[in-house]
Amino acid sequence: MISVYGYSKEEGLQTFPSLESMDQAVVEWYWVDLDSPTEEEVKCLDTYFQFHPLAIEDCLHDLQRPKLDYYENHTFFVFHALHQESMDRQEINLFLGEGFVVTFHKEPSKEIEAVKSMLNRHKNHQELDEYYVLYQLLDKVVDRYFPIVYEIEDHINEIEDNTQNLSMEQLLEELFDRRGELLRIRQTVHPMRDLLYRMLNTHHLDGVRERREYFADIYDHLIKVAEIVGSNREMTQDIRDSYLSLNSHETNRTMQILTVISVIFMPLTFVVGVYGMNFMNMPELNTEYGYFVVWGLMIVMAVGMFFWFKNKGWFD
Repeated sequence: MISVYGYSKEEGLQTFPSLESMDQAVVEWYWVDLDSPTEEEVKCLDTYFQFHPLAIEDCLHDLQRPKLDYYENHTFFVFHALHQESMDRQEINLFLGEGFVVTFHKEPSKEIEAVKSMLNRHKNHQELDEYYVLYQLLDKVVDRYFPIVYEIEDHINEIEDNTQNLSMEQLLEELFDRRGELLRIRQTVHPMRDLLYRMLNTHHLDGVRERREYFADIYDHLIKVAEIVGSNREMTQDIRDSYLSLNSHETNRTMQILTVISVIFMPLTFVVGVYGMNFMNMPELNTEYGYFVVWGLMIVMAVGMFFWFKNKGWFD
């Protein structure tokens, strides 16, 4: 589906039913959005707009890295948006030139729809131009990173407090899931941050220089998101190390108790083994109270070793 917006001083912001119905000689600038385009609609990138073949090829390939390419009569951008539910990356391609913006995306985009609604509600149309559309789209894309990151941060805090009383295995499984999500977000945020840095320091985009403070604000937001992602990954690592240390401590504690029990029973087993031998010439076997004496000896040894280990602090 193709959506066409055009601005002129006489008519203001208008919506056109098709590209052919828009008179480029009348409008000062226009925005064409290709949402889940058909093969015929994709061809207009070449036949109608005559964009560079490499840029068109990047549009058709899935998940290019966020980037900025300069061509003779237009600049090509690749942005990455994030779905809040699945956290999958969505590629948004944008062509920017003198008096036009063309966006291309294979799936419906909430960020694009938000910008369209903003344009329809905007009262002072004279402030609108192609760079304003670029700014608003980038701003919407970056702003939608924050709820995703904050939701993951809340999950990490729940894991740390173990509010659901989960087992160690379940906690570690959830923790590794959160780390994987943070890694996917970082793989999106860092390239987007580099892209904004290039935009702020380029000499090819006059409209970005005129609105430098606005684009710099988006860059600051990306730095903040990157810092939150980094701190949360460090937190997950600390929680993981704490859980593993606690698990190791509990294992060592169990082994310590088992060792104490084994050591206490070792001399008892020795005594029982000695008097369990079937030799004929064993004087103690004929003693009247030998059985009770041996039992008393074993009890004294067991109790004595128990209190000896207790004084050593093995039961603390």
